[in-house]
Amino acid sequence: MNSFLLNNGNAVLSGQLKSKTSLMIEGESITAISAGAHSFSRIFDADDLTLISGFIDIHIHGAVGVDVNSADVDGLLAIAEFLAKNGVTGWVPTLVPDSDENYRRAINAIDGLMEIQSGRPVAQALGVHYEGVFANEQMCGALRPEFFKKFTGVEIAELPRLKNGVHMTTLAPEIDGGKELIGELVRQGWVVSIGHTKADTETLDEACDAGAKHLTHFYNAMTGLHHRDVGVVGWALTRNDVTFDIIADGVHVHPRMLEFACRSKTPDMVSLISDSVAPTGLGDGDYKIWGETVSVAGGKTRNERGSIAGSVITMHDAVKRMLSLGFSAVEVSKMASLNPAKLLGIQDSYGSIETGKRADLAAMDEAGNIRFVMIGGLVAVEA
Repeated sequence: MNSFLLNNGNAVLSGQLKSKTSLMIEGESITAISAGAHSFSRIFDADDLTLISGFIDIHIHGAVGVDVNSADVDGLLAIAEFLAKNGVTGWVPTLVPDSDENYRRAINAIDGLMEIQSGRPVAQALGVHYEGVFANEQMCGALRPEFFKKFTGVEIAELPRLKNGVHMTTLAPEIDGGKELIGELVRQGWVVSIGHTKADTETLDEACDAGAKHLTHFYNAMTGLHHRDVGVVGWALTRNDVTFDIIADGVHVHPRMLEFACRSKTPDMVSLISDSVAPTGLGDGDYKIWGETVSVAGGKTRNERGSIAGSVITMHDAVKRMLSLGFSAVEVSKMASLNPAKLLGIQDSYGSIETGKRADLAAMDEAGNIRFVMIGGLVAVEA
Protein backbone atom coordinates (compact mmCIF):
# COMPACT_ATOMS: atom_id res chain seq x y z
CA MET A 1 0.00 0.00 0.00
CA ASN A 2 1.35 3.41 -0.96
CA SER A 3 1.96 5.88 1.85
CA PHE A 4 2.04 9.66 1.74
CA LEU A 5 3.31 12.29 4.16
CA LEU A 6 1.94 15.80 4.28
CA ASN A 7 4.80 17.35 6.16
CA ASN A 8 5.05 20.31 8.52
CA GLY A 9 1.80 22.19 7.84
CA ASN A 10 -0.56 24.27 9.98
CA ALA A 11 -3.48 21.90 10.42
CA VAL A 12 -7.01 22.44 11.70
CA LEU A 13 -7.29 19.74 14.36
CA SER A 14 -9.93 19.31 17.07
CA GLY A 15 -11.10 22.89 16.82
CA GLN A 16 -7.61 24.39 16.86
CA LEU A 17 -5.01 25.47 14.32
CA LYS A 18 -1.85 23.55 15.18
CA SER A 19 1.48 24.42 13.60
CA LYS A 20 4.23 22.07 12.43
CA THR A 21 1.84 19.19 11.95
CA SER A 22 2.40 16.20 9.70
CA LEU A 23 -0.26 13.85 8.39
CA MET A 24 0.46 10.28 7.41
CA ILE A 25 -1.85 8.81 4.77
CA GLU A 26 -2.06 5.17 3.80
CA GLY A 27 -4.56 4.07 1.21
CA GLU A 28 -7.70 6.21 1.53
CA SER A 29 -7.27 7.12 5.19
CA ILE A 30 -5.35 9.31 7.59
CA THR A 31 -3.41 6.86 9.74
CA ALA A 32 -1.37 9.15 11.96
CA ILE A 33 -0.99 12.81 12.89
CA SER A 34 2.42 14.28 13.74
CA ALA A 35 3.91 10.96 12.71
CA GLY A 36 7.44 10.00 13.65
CA ALA A 37 10.08 8.54 11.35
CA HIS A 38 8.58 6.42 8.62
CA SER A 39 9.37 5.35 5.09
CA PHE A 40 7.01 7.11 2.68
CA SER A 41 6.29 6.64 -0.98
CA ARG A 42 5.81 10.39 -1.36
CA ILE A 43 6.24 13.52 0.71
CA PHE A 44 4.62 16.91 0.19
CA ASP A 45 6.16 19.81 2.08
CA ALA A 46 3.27 21.77 3.56
CA ASP A 47 5.43 24.34 5.33
CA ASP A 48 3.56 27.67 5.69
CA LEU A 49 0.37 26.12 4.30
CA THR A 50 -2.91 25.65 6.15
CA LEU A 51 -4.23 22.08 6.02
CA ILE A 52 -7.99 21.68 6.30
CA SER A 53 -10.51 19.00 5.51
CA GLY A 54 -11.68 19.15 1.90
CA PHE A 55 -14.78 21.23 1.20
CA ILE A 56 -18.20 19.58 0.93
CA ASP A 57 -20.77 21.34 -1.26
CA ILE A 58 -24.32 20.20 -0.46
CA HIS A 59 -26.01 22.51 -2.98
CA ILE A 60 -24.57 22.70 -6.50
CA HIS A 61 -26.43 22.65 -9.83
CA GLY A 62 -23.48 22.57 -12.19
CA ALA A 63 -20.23 24.03 -13.50
CA VAL A 64 -17.98 24.16 -16.60
CA GLY A 65 -21.01 24.31 -18.89
CA VAL A 66 -22.67 21.21 -17.43
CA ASP A 67 -26.08 21.28 -15.73
CA VAL A 68 -26.86 18.47 -13.29
CA ASN A 69 -30.46 18.18 -14.53
CA SER A 70 -29.35 17.37 -18.06
CA ALA A 71 -25.88 15.88 -17.55
CA ASP A 72 -24.70 12.41 -18.49
CA VAL A 73 -22.00 10.55 -16.56
CA ASP A 74 -19.17 12.21 -18.49
CA GLY A 75 -20.65 15.64 -17.80
CA LEU A 76 -20.94 14.95 -14.09
CA LEU A 77 -17.36 13.68 -14.09
CA ALA A 78 -16.27 16.97 -15.69
CA ILE A 79 -17.94 18.86 -12.83
CA ALA A 80 -16.25 16.59 -10.29
CA GLU A 81 -12.83 17.21 -11.86
CA PHE A 82 -13.37 20.97 -11.81
CA LEU A 83 -14.50 20.90 -8.18
CA ALA A 84 -11.44 18.92 -7.11
CA LYS A 85 -9.18 21.63 -8.52
CA ASN A 86 -11.00 24.08 -6.26
CA GLY A 87 -10.65 22.15 -3.02
CA VAL A 88 -14.02 20.40 -3.11
CA THR A 89 -13.67 16.75 -2.16
CA GLY A 90 -17.37 15.89 -1.78
CA TRP A 91 -20.52 17.23 -3.41
CA VAL A 92 -24.25 16.63 -3.61
CA PRO A 93 -25.54 17.09 -7.17
CA THR A 94 -28.63 19.27 -6.88
CA LEU A 95 -31.71 19.04 -9.09
CA VAL A 96 -34.15 21.85 -9.80
CA PRO A 97 -37.82 20.92 -10.29
CA ASP A 98 -38.22 18.97 -13.52
CA SER A 99 -40.31 16.32 -15.23
CA ASP A 100 -40.40 12.80 -13.81
CA GLU A 101 -38.66 11.59 -16.97
CA ASN A 102 -35.76 14.00 -16.49
CA TYR A 103 -35.57 13.12 -12.80
CA ARG A 104 -35.15 9.44 -13.72
CA ARG A 105 -32.52 10.22 -16.31
CA ALA A 106 -30.59 12.46 -13.89
CA ILE A 107 -30.68 9.89 -11.10
CA ASN A 108 -29.37 7.23 -13.48
CA ALA A 109 -26.50 9.53 -14.42
CA ILE A 110 -25.62 10.23 -10.77
CA ASP A 111 -25.76 6.49 -10.07
CA GLY A 112 -23.39 5.99 -12.99
CA LEU A 113 -20.95 8.55 -11.64
CA MET A 114 -21.01 7.03 -8.17
CA GLU A 115 -20.19 3.63 -9.65
CA ILE A 116 -16.98 4.88 -11.30
CA GLN A 117 -15.75 7.71 -9.07
CA SER A 118 -13.98 5.66 -6.39
CA GLY A 119 -10.27 5.51 -7.04
CA ARG A 120 -10.30 8.74 -9.06
CA PRO A 121 -8.96 12.05 -7.68
CA VAL A 122 -12.25 13.86 -8.30
CA ALA A 123 -14.83 15.33 -5.94
CA GLN A 124 -16.93 12.41 -4.78
CA ALA A 125 -20.69 12.58 -5.31
CA LEU A 126 -22.29 11.81 -1.95
CA GLY A 127 -25.96 11.65 -2.93
CA VAL A 128 -28.62 13.85 -4.47
CA HIS A 129 -30.40 17.02 -3.42
CA TYR A 130 -33.91 17.59 -4.79
CA GLU A 131 -34.48 21.33 -4.45
CA GLY A 132 -38.03 22.59 -4.53
CA VAL A 133 -40.08 19.57 -5.51
CA PHE A 134 -42.57 20.78 -2.89
CA ALA A 135 -42.17 24.56 -2.76
CA ASN A 136 -44.26 27.70 -2.41
CA GLU A 137 -44.95 29.16 -5.86
CA GLN A 138 -44.83 32.67 -4.38
CA MET A 139 -41.22 32.05 -3.32
CA CYS A 140 -40.01 30.18 -6.38
CA GLY A 141 -36.97 32.34 -7.12
CA ALA A 142 -35.30 30.88 -10.22
CA LEU A 143 -37.13 27.56 -9.88
CA ARG A 144 -39.83 26.52 -12.37
CA PRO A 145 -43.20 26.33 -10.57
CA GLU A 146 -44.77 24.37 -13.40
CA PHE A 147 -42.83 21.36 -12.11
CA PHE A 148 -43.75 21.78 -8.42
CA LYS A 149 -45.65 18.85 -6.96
CA LYS A 150 -48.59 18.70 -4.58
CA PHE A 151 -48.34 16.21 -1.74
CA THR A 152 -51.13 13.65 -1.66
CA GLY A 153 -49.23 10.78 -0.06
CA VAL A 154 -47.75 8.96 -3.04
CA GLU A 155 -45.23 11.48 -4.37
CA ILE A 156 -42.30 10.39 -2.20
CA ALA A 157 -42.49 6.85 -3.52
CA GLU A 158 -42.57 8.22 -7.07
CA LEU A 159 -39.35 10.24 -6.69
CA PRO A 160 -36.43 8.30 -8.24
CA ARG A 161 -33.83 7.29 -5.67
CA LEU A 162 -30.16 6.49 -5.95
CA LYS A 163 -28.83 2.99 -5.35
CA ASN A 164 -26.59 4.43 -2.63
CA GLY A 165 -25.89 7.76 -0.99
CA VAL A 166 -27.64 10.58 0.84
CA HIS A 167 -31.05 11.84 -0.21
CA MET A 168 -31.79 15.46 0.62
CA THR A 169 -34.68 17.73 -0.30
CA THR A 170 -35.63 21.37 0.17
CA LEU A 171 -39.33 22.07 0.68
CA ALA A 172 -41.85 24.61 1.95
CA PRO A 173 -43.59 23.26 5.08
CA GLU A 174 -46.71 25.37 4.52
CA ILE A 175 -47.86 23.33 1.51
CA ASP A 176 -50.89 21.12 2.06
CA GLY A 177 -49.83 18.14 4.12
CA GLY A 178 -46.39 19.62 4.73
CA LYS A 179 -46.01 18.33 8.29
CA GLU A 180 -46.97 14.79 7.21
CA LEU A 181 -44.64 15.03 4.22
CA ILE A 182 -41.70 15.99 6.43
CA GLY A 183 -42.43 13.20 8.90
CA GLU A 184 -42.55 10.59 6.17
CA LEU A 185 -39.36 11.85 4.51
CA VAL A 186 -37.54 11.75 7.83
CA ARG A 187 -38.80 8.23 8.50
CA GLN A 188 -37.41 7.18 5.13
CA GLY A 189 -34.00 8.65 5.96
CA TRP A 190 -34.12 11.85 3.92
CA VAL A 191 -32.32 15.02 5.02
CA VAL A 192 -35.12 17.60 5.00
CA SER A 193 -34.36 21.30 4.63
CA ILE A 194 -36.76 24.23 4.69
CA GLY A 195 -36.63 26.67 1.78
CA HIS A 196 -38.56 28.58 -0.88
CA THR A 197 -41.02 29.32 1.87
CA LYS A 198 -43.07 32.02 3.56
CA ALA A 199 -44.27 29.80 6.41
CA ASP A 200 -45.34 31.40 9.67
CA THR A 201 -43.60 30.60 12.94
CA GLU A 202 -46.22 28.10 14.07
CA THR A 203 -45.83 26.10 10.88
CA LEU A 204 -42.05 26.34 11.12
CA ASP A 205 -42.14 25.07 14.71
CA GLU A 206 -44.26 22.11 13.59
CA ALA A 207 -41.86 21.42 10.73
CA CYS A 208 -38.91 21.46 13.11
CA ASP A 209 -40.68 19.11 15.51
CA ALA A 210 -41.32 16.79 12.55
CA GLY A 211 -37.61 16.70 11.73
CA ALA A 212 -36.85 19.62 9.40
CA LYS A 213 -34.11 21.41 11.33
CA HIS A 214 -32.14 23.05 8.52
CA LEU A 215 -32.74 25.93 6.10
CA THR A 216 -31.59 26.23 2.49
CA HIS A 217 -29.70 29.32 1.22
CA PHE A 218 -30.47 31.49 4.24
CA TYR A 219 -32.10 34.87 3.51
CA ASN A 220 -32.89 33.88 -0.09
CA ALA A 221 -36.38 32.71 -1.15
CA MET A 222 -37.77 33.14 2.37
CA THR A 223 -39.44 35.91 4.36
CA GLY A 224 -37.03 38.30 6.07
CA LEU A 225 -36.65 39.73 9.56
CA HIS A 226 -38.81 42.57 10.89
CA HIS A 227 -39.18 43.72 14.46
CA ARG A 228 -42.93 43.06 14.39
CA ASP A 229 -42.82 40.07 12.06
CA VAL A 230 -40.27 37.41 12.89
CA GLY A 231 -40.30 35.86 9.40
CA VAL A 232 -38.44 32.72 8.42
CA VAL A 233 -35.10 34.49 8.91
CA GLY A 234 -35.92 35.61 12.45
CA TRP A 235 -37.29 32.19 13.32
CA ALA A 236 -34.05 30.51 12.27
CA LEU A 237 -31.88 32.98 14.16
CA THR A 238 -33.87 32.46 17.36
CA ARG A 239 -34.04 28.64 17.32
CA ASN A 240 -30.95 27.07 18.87
CA ASP A 241 -31.74 23.68 17.33
CA VAL A 242 -31.91 24.93 13.74
CA THR A 243 -29.00 25.20 11.29
CA PHE A 244 -28.77 26.82 7.89
CA ASP A 245 -26.60 27.04 4.80
CA ILE A 246 -25.76 30.29 3.04
CA ILE A 247 -24.38 31.43 -0.32
CA ALA A 248 -21.20 33.41 0.38
CA ASP A 249 -20.82 35.08 -3.02
CA GLY A 250 -21.46 38.67 -1.95
CA VAL A 251 -24.36 38.80 -4.44
CA HIS A 252 -27.10 36.69 -2.89
CA VAL A 253 -26.27 38.17 0.51
CA HIS A 254 -24.50 41.45 1.25
CA PRO A 255 -21.17 40.76 2.99
CA ARG A 256 -22.25 42.59 6.15
CA MET A 257 -25.45 40.56 6.38
CA LEU A 258 -23.46 37.42 5.63
CA GLU A 259 -21.16 38.14 8.54
CA PHE A 260 -24.10 39.09 10.77
CA ALA A 261 -25.92 35.82 10.09
CA CYS A 262 -22.89 33.61 10.61
CA ARG A 263 -21.74 35.42 13.75
CA SER A 264 -25.26 35.44 15.19
CA LYS A 265 -25.86 31.77 14.50
CA THR A 266 -22.18 30.92 15.18
CA PRO A 267 -19.95 28.97 12.78
CA ASP A 268 -20.93 25.78 14.59
CA MET A 269 -24.42 26.01 13.04
CA VAL A 270 -23.73 27.25 9.51
CA SER A 271 -22.77 25.48 6.28
CA LEU A 272 -21.39 27.26 3.25
CA ILE A 273 -22.78 26.39 -0.18
CA SER A 274 -22.04 27.52 -3.70
CA ASP A 275 -25.49 27.08 -5.32
CA SER A 276 -23.42 27.25 -8.50
CA VAL A 277 -24.92 26.76 -11.94
CA ALA A 278 -23.56 25.51 -15.26
CA PRO A 279 -21.70 28.70 -16.33
CA THR A 280 -19.43 28.51 -13.28
CA GLY A 281 -15.84 28.55 -14.46
CA LEU A 282 -16.71 29.88 -17.94
CA GLY A 283 -16.87 33.66 -17.37
CA ASP A 284 -19.38 36.24 -18.50
CA GLY A 285 -21.90 35.53 -21.25
CA ASP A 286 -25.39 34.27 -22.02
CA TYR A 287 -26.19 30.63 -21.31
CA LYS A 288 -29.20 28.37 -21.80
CA ILE A 289 -30.21 26.83 -18.47
CA TRP A 290 -33.50 25.26 -17.40
CA GLY A 291 -35.27 26.30 -20.58
CA GLU A 292 -34.32 29.99 -20.48
CA THR A 293 -31.38 32.31 -20.98
CA VAL A 294 -29.29 33.12 -17.95
CA SER A 295 -26.88 36.05 -18.28
CA VAL A 296 -23.63 36.20 -16.31
CA ALA A 297 -21.96 39.59 -15.90
CA GLY A 298 -19.37 40.53 -13.32
CA GLY A 299 -19.97 37.35 -11.34
CA LYS A 300 -23.74 37.89 -11.14
CA THR A 301 -26.43 35.74 -12.74
CA ARG A 302 -29.80 36.94 -13.99
CA ASN A 303 -32.56 34.99 -15.71
CA GLU A 304 -35.19 36.27 -18.13
CA ARG A 305 -37.59 36.96 -15.24
CA GLY A 306 -35.04 39.22 -13.58
CA SER A 307 -34.24 36.82 -10.73
CA ILE A 308 -30.81 35.77 -9.54
CA ALA A 309 -30.34 32.31 -11.01
CA GLY A 310 -27.79 30.64 -8.77
CA SER A 311 -24.15 31.64 -8.38
CA VAL A 312 -20.95 31.23 -10.34
CA ILE A 313 -18.66 30.71 -7.35
CA THR A 314 -16.99 27.61 -5.99
CA MET A 315 -16.71 26.62 -2.36
CA HIS A 316 -13.13 27.88 -2.55
CA ASP A 317 -14.48 31.33 -3.39
CA ALA A 318 -16.88 31.10 -0.45
CA VAL A 319 -14.05 30.09 1.86
CA LYS A 320 -11.88 33.01 0.74
CA ARG A 321 -14.74 35.44 1.29
CA MET A 322 -15.33 34.18 4.83
CA LEU A 323 -11.62 34.46 5.60
CA SER A 324 -11.68 38.04 4.26
CA LEU A 325 -14.53 38.82 6.67
CA GLY A 326 -12.35 37.81 9.61
CA PHE A 327 -13.49 34.25 10.23
CA SER A 328 -10.64 31.98 11.29
CA ALA A 329 -9.44 28.91 9.42
CA VAL A 330 -10.96 26.78 12.20
CA GLU A 331 -14.35 28.49 11.83
CA VAL A 332 -14.27 28.31 8.05
CA SER A 333 -13.32 24.63 8.12
CA LYS A 334 -16.42 23.93 10.20
CA MET A 335 -18.66 25.82 7.79
CA ALA A 336 -17.12 24.38 4.62
CA SER A 337 -16.60 20.78 5.68
CA LEU A 338 -17.54 19.53 9.13
CA ASN A 339 -21.02 21.06 9.34
CA PRO A 340 -22.05 19.85 5.85
CA ALA A 341 -20.81 16.38 6.81
CA LYS A 342 -22.86 16.47 10.02
CA LEU A 343 -25.96 17.56 8.13
CA LEU A 344 -25.57 14.62 5.75
CA GLY A 345 -24.82 12.22 8.62
CA ILE A 346 -21.40 11.21 7.26
CA GLN A 347 -19.18 12.90 9.85
CA ASP A 348 -17.70 9.60 11.00
CA SER A 349 -15.70 9.46 7.76
CA TYR A 350 -15.78 13.01 6.39
CA GLY A 351 -15.50 16.60 7.47
CA SER A 352 -12.41 16.86 9.68
CA ILE A 353 -8.78 15.81 9.96
CA GLU A 354 -8.71 12.82 12.28
CA THR A 355 -7.01 9.45 12.29
CA GLY A 356 -9.20 6.83 10.67
CA LYS A 357 -11.12 9.33 8.55
CA ARG A 358 -10.86 9.67 4.79
CA ALA A 359 -7.84 11.53 3.50
CA ASP A 360 -9.91 14.28 1.88
CA LEU A 361 -7.71 17.31 2.35
CA ALA A 362 -6.95 20.76 1.01
CA ALA A 363 -3.98 23.04 1.66
CA MET A 364 -4.03 26.81 1.15
CA ASP A 365 -1.28 29.40 1.23
CA GLU A 366 -1.49 32.72 3.07
CA ALA A 367 -3.23 34.33 0.09
CA GLY A 368 -5.92 31.65 0.14
CA ASN A 369 -4.72 29.91 -3.01
CA ILE A 370 -5.21 26.15 -3.28
CA ARG A 371 -1.82 24.48 -3.29
CA PHE A 372 -2.72 20.87 -2.60
CA VAL A 373 -5.82 18.69 -2.74
CA MET A 374 -6.12 15.03 -1.83
CA ILE A 375 -9.24 12.93 -2.27
CA GLY A 376 -9.39 9.47 -0.75
CA GLY A 377 -5.61 9.39 -0.51
CA LEU A 378 -5.15 10.37 -4.18
CA VAL A 379 -3.53 13.66 -5.15
CA ALA A 380 -5.79 15.90 -7.23
CA VAL A 381 -3.75 19.13 -7.00
CA GLU A 382 -0.08 19.61 -6.18
CA ALA A 383 1.41 23.03 -6.80
